[in-house]
Amino acid sequence: MTLPTILHLVDDASAGGVMRMLSHIETAPDFARFARHRVEVVSRSRIGARREGADMIVSHLSVNWRNLPALMTLRARHPGLPLVHVEHSYTEGFTALNVPRKGRFFTLLRTAYSLFDSVVAVSAGQADWMTRRGLVSADALTVISPAVGLGAFTALRPVYHPPQVIGAIGRFDRQKGFDILIAAFRKVENPALRLRLIGDGPERAALQDLAAGDPRITFAGFAPDPAAAMAGVEAVAMPSRWEAYGLVSLEARAAGRPLLTARVDGLADHAAAGATAVSGQGVDAWAEALRNLTDADAPVRIAVAEARADAARAEARFAESWSALVTALVSGGDAAQQRDLAQAA
Repeated sequence: MTLPTILHLVDDASAGGVMRMLSHIETAPDFARFARHRVEVVSRSRIGARREGADMIVSHLSVNWRNLPALMTLRARHPGLPLVHVEHSYTEGFTALNVPRKGRFFTLLRTAYSLFDSVVAVSAGQADWMTRRGLVSADALTVISPAVGLGAFTALRPVYHPPQVIGAIGRFDRQKGFDILIAAFRKVENPALRLRLIGDGPERAALQDLAAGDPRITFAGFAPDPAAAMAGVEAVAMPSRWEAYGLVSLEARAAGRPLLTARVDGLADHAAAGATAVSGQGVDAWAEALRNLTDADAPVRIAVAEARADAARAEARFAESWSALVTALVSGGDAAQQRDLAQAA
């Protein structure tokens, strides 16, 4: 039987979780067992072009009013081909803080999502918001939490003692809430505690200003090796204002690092899997959470072990979920025959 060819379209190839996930899909043996995966980076002018040789097209594209005509063209030019959209960006938290005209925005999402045979939410928290807002029909919505190769993270020695080096890993952007974390950390009096910010981005200068005068806070710059960055910290804090899933949270759990997360969007999924959720986005709430995390009497071992065990199964779950979706949408039989029928439609 011929394996189907799955074409993944992406319009933002900047370094980050989406491209790391797509690289994993292209190269992981678990994915090669059920399909041939190909990633194509496209410009907006090329989104709607006809694609030959694909049995299913997966959109990792931006959904906005400018792209909507191109998405409609993509659908029109592939009438018999299964189309899937993965929503990497939009969440309840994003909408609350960034969208002034929410009714218009929801109209955009409902229209765009209706073009696809299936819409993939990357977390249960995101899927719940989509369902409550009626953005996509229940029978077209599925949840597939992303993963990357976690072997380098699971190989790290877990941290079972109260951590002293807190890591904040990611793009220095308002979304990540590192300004909240720095202010909270400065309220924690422990002189042995360290905060290491790993990454870069437009908020770097502002964050450095917030940290000025506290020698316990350091900036390590962009880390090309995520596992090496994780090895240099003993816990991870994710105070994001919105977050569809949070790949760093998965990597922290796989590495056996205690994890503090905001109780927003997809980060709630990690709290359900052993991370500690911080109630509220205020500085005082995060300061108290940091004190509790680093307390000598804190029961760290059980939470870390449970979170790590769940993360260790993430790669397999990711591949199994995509395999099930491909099977459901690319009907049984010879994939090449199905493709020929679709292209003749």
